[in-house]
Amino acid sequence: MNINQVVLVDEDDSEIGVMEKMEAHEKGLLHRAFSIFLFNDRGEMMLQRRALSKYHSPGLWTNTCCSHPMQGETLETAAERRLKEEMGMSCTMRKEFHFIYRADLDNNLIEHEFDHVFFGVTNQSPVICDEEVCDWKWMAVHDVYIDVQINPTHYTEWFKIALPEAMAHIKLKLS
Repeated sequence: MNINQVVLVDEDDSEIGVMEKMEAHEKGLLHRAFSIFLFNDRGEMMLQRRALSKYHSPGLWTNTCCSHPMQGETLETAAERRLKEEMGMSCTMRKEFHFIYRADLDNNLIEHEFDHVFFGVTNQSPVICDEEVCDWKWMAVHDVYIDVQINPTHYTEWFKIALPEAMAHIKLKLS
């Protein structure tokens, strides 16, 4: 399998096939994905702004990194690989939760993903891949939440869906 294919899954995350990434997004078929949320020692969240050349959601702010695992690749390996490719970073990560969502995007595309969410802690600064990312920043989690409410069109659809659940998991870790 190559990086231009996604793993199609059912609602239990059981693999049911593979498909070219663009076709899956045109048809809105459920496929496996992952999202990475990195935090620093001050509890700030690292956000990335998607490159302006991305085929969907260009220029929008989102979580640190997200992508799709290749067929036969573990989620952990895929997350490590993409974090290195997109952000030029590596750190220990742990899967925290998963969710399924469906969202209509620009360019008549549909995101329909079984999204596995990983958390990691680092104080590194990224070395971004310009083809994937055009900017990044650390931001207090509460400030991110408020800004998403005030400026929802500045953020990706999946990030707006995942953020409340991520915040609940952050609170669980702190208590």
